[in-house]
Amino acid sequence: MNDKIQQKLNLITENSGVYIMKDKDGTVIYVGKAKNLKNRVSQYFHNSLKQSKVQAMVDHIADFEYYITLSEQDAFALENNLIKNYQPFYNILLKDSKTFPYIKVNLKEDFPKFEITRKIKNDGAKYFGPYINSVSAKDVLNLLNLAFPVRKCNEKIGKKKHRACLNYSIGLCKAPCMGYIDKTDYRKIVDDAVDFLKGNDQQIESIIKTKMENYASVENFEKALEMRDNLKIIKKLKEKVVALIPKDLSLDAFAYVTDSEAGAVCVLTLRSGKILGAQDFSCCDGAISSSETLQDFIIAYYKNKQLPDEILVNVDMDNVQEFTSYLQNTFGKKTLISKPKIALKNNIIKMAEQNAEEHLFKRVREDKLKFKRTLGALINLKEELNLKSIPKRMECYDISNISGTNKVASMVVFINGEPARKMYRKFKIKTVEGPNDFASLKETITRRLSELDKNEDESFSSKPDLIIIDGGKGQLSSTYEVLQNSNHKDITMISLAKRYEEVYKPNSQVPIMLKRTSEGLKLLQRIRDEAHRFAITFHRNLRNKMEYHDPLLEIRGVGKEKMRALYAQFETLENIEKASQDELKLVKGIDPALAKRIYKYFNKG
Repeated sequence: MNDKIQQKLNLITENSGVYIMKDKDGTVIYVGKAKNLKNRVSQYFHNSLKQSKVQAMVDHIADFEYYITLSEQDAFALENNLIKNYQPFYNILLKDSKTFPYIKVNLKEDFPKFEITRKIKNDGAKYFGPYINSVSAKDVLNLLNLAFPVRKCNEKIGKKKHRACLNYSIGLCKAPCMGYIDKTDYRKIVDDAVDFLKGNDQQIESIIKTKMENYASVENFEKALEMRDNLKIIKKLKEKVVALIPKDLSLDAFAYVTDSEAGAVCVLTLRSGKILGAQDFSCCDGAISSSETLQDFIIAYYKNKQLPDEILVNVDMDNVQEFTSYLQNTFGKKTLISKPKIALKNNIIKMAEQNAEEHLFKRVREDKLKFKRTLGALINLKEELNLKSIPKRMECYDISNISGTNKVASMVVFINGEPARKMYRKFKIKTVEGPNDFASLKETITRRLSELDKNEDESFSSKPDLIIIDGGKGQLSSTYEVLQNSNHKDITMISLAKRYEEVYKPNSQVPIMLKRTSEGLKLLQRIRDEAHRFAITFHRNLRNKMEYHDPLLEIRGVGKEKMRALYAQFETLENIEKASQDELKLVKGIDPALAKRIYKYFNKG
């Protein structure tokens, strides 16, 4: 602990608030919250035995700051905002948190329909799900539509139509759009469908079984087999029922386990008495208490999901009331959070805990390797190249062309040491004549930097910590000149030469030779190779598009539709070339003037 930290610890308040930990470069590496800031922050610097994952973070702390909040609920909100802003390495970050499908129905409508959605809105509609594992939302919705004749279309009810659609004809809809059913009778069908989504399988099973028998009796065996497959899906749903659990019980169970170096969380999703699935996550954060780890995880987990009626946890939660209020204000629903004591719910959380332990056992080695290849490699790179900060966002650029034709450039992005493919971008070189990689790179970097301040594109508006140029000293010099003439001179730029894997830094004639075993070098090689692959793929696709361009499309008045009509009539391009004007005029859509242009195109002599 340095003198600066000791002085701050002496002055820190006992109020509730949020604290941020920084490394020697001023980079925020952890954000936490506390009911008592003085007690919590001091815990990090006491000589007491800490978990390895916490000590690993403490070893990198060079300074800290804190913000006082009026309440613990405000601390939850501020902490969440700061984590989003800084994306610290030692906080739980569920990047691109997967959104699972729900089945949605708006019962406020007179004639509601059921549909699949991945977006949860506070719109008064009912959402059933999420559907996670073996039984998909699509399967469940198909079952529902098969058994209950609710509308599937987006037709506006009340708008006059000439006739009912095919679904009415085959008995899959009661055609409310035609006024063939009133609101009361339609609502009864909707209520039965909702009852099925709530867990009542008996009625739908009876309906599907009757349909199967009817199809079989008229020897429509294809449809009978389809009904049999639907019965298998219903059987799968039944198998997910947990004995003794009430059908109206909907909850998520969160179990967190740790071996002091790494941690794992299992989320068990239970809806209407059925276990819809289990998800396992690895996590390694800098929180001192398991309660704080789990609270941060839960906030990140529900980013794109709907809160259940109840949340079970396997640890004693701090500030449960404030945490519950924060979730309600953030996600628009009140939920009960508890560590179960009764046998039934305790068995559920034990099931989740066993899954988490199994995941931790299997994944701890993989996670250590991942850390070595990502965060560990970034730390290694910062030290070996003497960078001013850990390069959380890295961008690599490469040029691809053949003899100066179809020149393209690639921009590949790694965030926290991993590919961020949604952030990749590509360029067609516009101003360079011939095979000039130096000039092509200058154009690419100029265009990329010009996009930084526009905020028109998610990737282009994000500032890189490190730009890597595929090439040697010459490529670096030409692009660094562009950087120095821009408003973004603070961005670090290097190049990686492929032959000997030398790293060049601006204004230095002597390359840096990293050890072949260096994780930092391996990371540079990965992003360089990915930039090369991305550029080559773009170039190849562009070249193929040019090569397979049909000459018919060069004729004024011939589009894809007329081109297809010509091929339908004459079969080959050779036959089209030999056709007379009179023969061409027989093709649908080809008038005499166009027939003349086509004929002249192929008979210029």
